[in-house]
Formats: sequence, structure tokens, C-alpha cells
Amino acid sequence: MKISILSQKESWINDYLSRWILDLSGEHEISWVHRQDALKGGDILFILSFWSIVARRYIEQFSSAVVVHESDLPKGRGWSPVSWQILEGKNIIPITLFRAAEKVDSGEIYLRDQIELEGHELIDEIRKKQAMKTIELCKKFIESYPDILEKGIPQKGEVTYYRKRTPEDSRLDISKTLHEQFNLFRIADNEKYPAFFDYKGQRYILKISKFSSMKND
Repeated sequence: MKISILSQKESWINDYLSRWILDLSGEHEISWVHRQDALKGGDILFILSFWSIVARRYIEQFSSAVVVHESDLPKGRGWSPVSWQILEGKNIIPITLFRAAEKVDSGEIYLRDQIELEGHELIDEIRKKQAMKTIELCKKFIESYPDILEKGIPQKGEVTYYRKRTPEDSRLDISKTLHEQFNLFRIADNEKYPAFFDYKGQRYILKISKFSSMKND
């Protein structure tokens, strides 16, 4: 089959996709791009960690176009669903593979699963689990294609949205304990959007890592 993968050039998930794509290339014709206008059409388009809505004219070049999103759709449409759910105190994060549609995160659902966390994982560990489950769903879709297209289920229930996170969302409240804000530390990226607080006119950055990880370096 002709399979295309569209991901944001700056996305962390690319490190994991590159390994999967090497495996796929032995069985299928693979195109991996970071701009929607670079899409050339084919059988399946996987839209993974891409930060814009893909235009219909590009979607229609493929027999099927699907997205993976980490929420129990239609709840939790929108941005950064893993981070928002961790801040809500959740350790079981639903993950859904569904048909790409014009309205964000609204297409028929083909596959559901979940990411299981223990509550101690930091951002790199969370991302690894997220990426592995994303690729697992994509593999299942390929294995079941095209029969799986007849099994799509329309989304039903209350629709909710998560807003886009900004660097300001990594702000710590110095009146609260570390325990109270531990989940915020877990999802903070030490380089791109580290946890911080302002005090007496100065800004302070706090970075977090596991001692066990430091011992292994």
C-alpha cells in the first residue's frame, strides 16, 4: 500500500516515528512529510502530532485518512489532552484512532485503547508510552485495512474541548507544596517550557529529573 505519515517537524514524536517507518518501508511504499502541501495521495494517511487542521483537498487524495488523539472522544477534543488529563489526576489516559474530518477531532472512531501510567512518570517517560500506543493503534489499523473502514462508530455523547497550552501554564504557585504541584512538574519540558515562578521581581526556573535516570547516564 501507499502510506503517508504527516507529523509536525518540531514534534517530539518524530524520534519514535522514524523507527516505525523503517519497519514499514519493507512492506509498503512510505512517504513521511511535515507539510500538508507535500502530500501526494495514496491509500492511508496517518496524521500524528500535526498542529494544524489538514485541508479537505489533501484528505481527499487518500482512500482513508486517520488521526490518533489521547482522549475519550468526543470528550477532550483539542490541544494537549495528555497533559490536561494528568493535571486532572488521571493515570489511565484513553487513546482513540478515528477518521480525519473537517471539524476538529470529530470523525468516526475505528479503534480505542488506553495509556496506563503509575503517577511517577516524567514527560519523557509519558511521551514514550504515548508514542508506543500510538504506533500500536496505527499497526492495528493497517492490519485490519480496508475491512476496518466498515466498522467506524460515530462519536456520541457530550463534546468537550481542551484549550492550547502556553508557557504560562507551567507557572508554579509558591504558596502551594511540591506535592500539590507534582503533576505540573511531570508534564513540564525542562528545555522548551520548564516550570517556573516569579518572586521579588525575578523569574526562577525549576527543572526536574529522576535520580535513577541520573545514575544511568
